[in-house]
Amino acid sequence: MPFSAYNLHPEVARGVADLGYTRPTPIQAQAIPPVLEGRDIVACAMTGSGKTAAFALPILHRLATTPRKGLTRALILSPTRELAAQIEQSFRDLGRHAKVSSAAIFGGVGMVPQEQALRRGLDVIVATPGRLLDHMQNPSFNFPGLEVLVLDEADRMLDMGFLPDVKRILKRLPIRRQTLLFSATMPAPIATLAKEMLRDAVTVTADRPSTAAKGVTHAAYPVPAELKSALLVELLKRGQINSVIAFTRTKHRANRLADYLTRAGVNAERIHGNRSQAQRTQALAGFKAGKFPVLVATDIAARGIDVEALSHVVNFDVPASPEDYVHRVGRTARAEQKGDAFVFVSPEEEADVRGIERALGARLPRVTVEGFDYTRRSVEKLEVPLSQRLAEHRARQKPRSGQGPRPGGPRPHVAHSAPRPGSGSAHTSHQTPTSHRPQAGAGNGRRSGAGRRGPFRPSSPSR
Repeated sequence: MPFSAYNLHPEVARGVADLGYTRPTPIQAQAIPPVLEGRDIVACAMTGSGKTAAFALPILHRLATTPRKGLTRALILSPTRELAAQIEQSFRDLGRHAKVSSAAIFGGVGMVPQEQALRRGLDVIVATPGRLLDHMQNPSFNFPGLEVLVLDEADRMLDMGFLPDVKRILKRLPIRRQTLLFSATMPAPIATLAKEMLRDAVTVTADRPSTAAKGVTHAAYPVPAELKSALLVELLKRGQINSVIAFTRTKHRANRLADYLTRAGVNAERIHGNRSQAQRTQALAGFKAGKFPVLVATDIAARGIDVEALSHVVNFDVPASPEDYVHRVGRTARAEQKGDAFVFVSPEEEADVRGIERALGARLPRVTVEGFDYTRRSVEKLEVPLSQRLAEHRARQKPRSGQGPRPGGPRPHVAHSAPRPGSGSAHTSHQTPTSHRPQAGAGNGRRSGAGRRGPFRPSSPSR
């Protein structure tokens, strides 16, 4: 069935045609009709299946058919900044001819422009849960005109600990609304949430959970853990990998791998939760533009990375669960294209690989790179022991000569001057805290150290 069969609003149909879309993907074909009818849906679809358009097109059709200015009518919740920006860009691209306004709200820059967007009542708001809760402390930001709520990547929200935030948001939204839930997998807490928030929902399953895209070619590369970096450089220099996202299990390993690649003459960048929003945006833009062939990423930060014609995904560290593997390799072979997924497997990681193979229903072929020395010793350490990191940190904190006590010596007496009249206590801090909530993890402004003051990307209604 072509897109023309859905009888979308003419201006929305023009946007679809401009992007060269002719036939819907399986998830779009199953989800668009019930969403156009106003039904709630719960959809299980893998990353890269085209699910953003599956909810964006019916929403744009609704907004263009019955325009109402000054009220936010559609709210999309996303687990990460990058995914929120990607979704909002999709609304811009598909709705370029419809007079629909939108904004992405998440951590990384100031809140004031976001508050202005919310006060104006833009048609579509795409937000991360933590930053949205920050704004919803203002009673006027409760979306009284909301018609459609979308929870995208619901399973990842669960993994990142956002489910309590989502439930708090739900309590403050209008009860009468259409609700759409999209998730790559359907763990029990997400299934329970769906029953609580959806009414007479249509269930859509485009792909079996824990199954990677059909266009992905899988391969495992057995290699000692200390030689993984050298093996990646070898494959890159042989031209066997063009553009690649390499996944590591920690932010520290991402930093060290990116630094190793740079020293080896490979242009590489990194993206993870400890990077500022500006750094993450710059890294992703440079990778998409081809300025460097390698982007090193952690699982959470990579949500929302959408790169056309990405040739490879390298699981530098084997993911702990088959679901994470599916999400990782979903970066390639998007929209029914082709791609390769490599797994670098150390002897300690074989058990995790067997779990992935059981989920895929097939054994991953083992590949040995001819001419690569698997027996050499490596001086590179991606994983520095905690005791060593603490010792290095203490060494950096030692006072310089003449500026403090010598190690092991007595602490000198410090005379404290009395406060001036009216000046308050001598111990009073002169800094005003910007937030009273803890900051941890990655993904959006509330859970990232860089993201308590988040970015805003409004689209003009004329676009």
